[in-house]
Amino acid sequence: MGLEQDFDSLRRSSLTSSLSDEEVRALAGIACCQRLADQEALIHEGNVDNSLHVITEGAIAVTRDLGKGDYTTIHVLRTGDLAGEMGFISGQPHTATLRSLGRTQVCSFQRDAFEQLLPDHPWLVYRVMQNIVEVGQDILRRMNAQHVELTKYVSRSHALY
Repeated sequence: MGLEQDFDSLRRSSLTSSLSDEEVRALAGIACCQRLADQEALIHEGNVDNSLHVITEGAIAVTRDLGKGDYTTIHVLRTGDLAGEMGFISGQPHTATLRSLGRTQVCSFQRDAFEQLLPDHPWLVYRVMQNIVEVGQDILRRMNAQHVELTKYVSRSHALY
């Protein structure tokens, strides 16, 4: 993908909602945007990769390993969501594997490249970190709402788990 396409993809994302076009161009300069094939793994459970991914098109399943090659989907991330943000900030191993659902496009940032923006663009880095927290909170709210709905369903149907 070209720098202008990367800019357009990032400009529409929640990560850049409070940024100027100049700041988005600075981010696009360090972004690696790519298309993922169906079921292609973006992040592997247990790995550390220090990358932040913006889903600019498509969807990604958040999955947990059940053993013997089986996994379960615990959430689906959609266009505009972020992936890997906790590992990007903390440097800790990922707690889930992320797999694309259909053709998906992501724009990724490496922590080292992002940190190099600090001297020339401190407000850009600050605003991006604010947006990471906001998007993360939104994803957590959606996951909590799904959990509540599932708990209600199980309770009403008197299902055993």
